Amino acid sequence: MRVSGATAKPKQKVWGGEHVSVVASASASSSIFSPEALALNIVFEDKHLIIVDKPAGLVVHPGSGNWNGTMLNALLHHCPALIEVPRAGIVHRLDKDTSGLLAVAKTIPAQTHLVRQLQMRSIGRGYWALVWGEINRPAEVDAPIGRHPVHRTRMAVVAAGRSARTHYRPLERFGVVTLLECQLDTGRTHQIRVHLASIGHPLCGDLVYGRRARPTQNEIGSLKRQALHAQRLELEHPASGKRLAWTAALPEDLSAMLALLRATRPR
Repeated sequence: MRVSGATAKPKQKVWGGEHVSVVASASASSSIFSPEALALNIVFEDKHLIIVDKPAGLVVHPGSGNWNGTMLNALLHHCPALIEVPRAGIVHRLDKDTSGLLAVAKTIPAQTHLVRQLQMRSIGRGYWALVWGEINRPAEVDAPIGRHPVHRTRMAVVAAGRSARTHYRPLERFGVVTLLECQLDTGRTHQIRVHLASIGHPLCGDLVYGRRARPTQNEIGSLKRQALHAQRLELEHPASGKRLAWTAALPEDLSAMLALLRATRPR
């Protein structure tokens, strides 16, 4: 970096009127990560786009405590050219213990196009969530989300947070538990989990935003993660402009949980 033609010094202050120039090198941000031969459930792929059905338990992007064994590592093995795309083409994420559909761009123009769709809120994302309590009618939660003021590793509904809106409607009711379909207008961290917990209906199996022990836990089996699945993804293809949509069946653990709930539903 240079300030008014001279090489900038560490912690140098500017006072106004200076000319600041920065020369950036075109190195891929994913270059510090290595390819790994991990299984990927790919539901769609062409030369612009990959749609992945992510299993619960798989971290999407390397980070503190999870530098290997992530979806990014698997993508670099599956498609080595992704080394040239920031974040290996990943444009949105799912929590480690949330399953379902994710979009990955294979080129920088495709990634730019998808990011713009996210910013314009034109990507449709539908989730299925099993929550505690009985919900009888569709509604929405429109409440800002930010870092929890005390527990800094968690998110919360806070006045100074970023705007967030979640729509939900009941699909099936089981007395103590309701199966919801949720649609996102925004994509804040842990949005569905935080919003539903804030109205008294935390996700089943969520030990961060839910209650750690309930007398009805045995009624839904031994679920080991939050009951959230990204079931539907809809977007405009970054090259053709055609509107495309995909759905992902519930994984085995959530299917078994639903089967148990249906078998024990109050008559």
